[in-house]
Amino acid sequence: MLPREYRLKNRAAFSATYKIKNSHYCRGIVLYVGKEKSDYETPTKVGFVVSKKTHKRAVKRNRLKRLMRETYRLQLKNKELGNSQKYMSLIFVGYERALVQNFDEIRNSIKTLIEELK
Repeated sequence: MLPREYRLKNRAAFSATYKIKNSHYCRGIVLYVGKEKSDYETPTKVGFVVSKKTHKRAVKRNRLKRLMRETYRLQLKNKELGNSQKYMSLIFVGYERALVQNFDEIRNSIKTLIEELK
């Protein structure tokens, strides 16, 4: 499980991240990027979203969120996050195309999204 200090929970924080309109897409997953941090002491907060419009079954939506969260946790553990740590918040949004992917495909998608950040 992703440690508490890395979780994006606040509705206002989600809205602020979406408002910046800095996004990247890769194989059914969109990464929204928040503001750049002024101090690098605070950890980057991360949120994972799969809309009810993507699939009506909660089991399918939660599975995709779990896979994305676990991928991010493993990259955090291995310190493979690159430039993503210079931002205040990240939101990964899963779409219908990502529902049929396995763990390796989702891992590659998220890795590609993180590498795209400047």
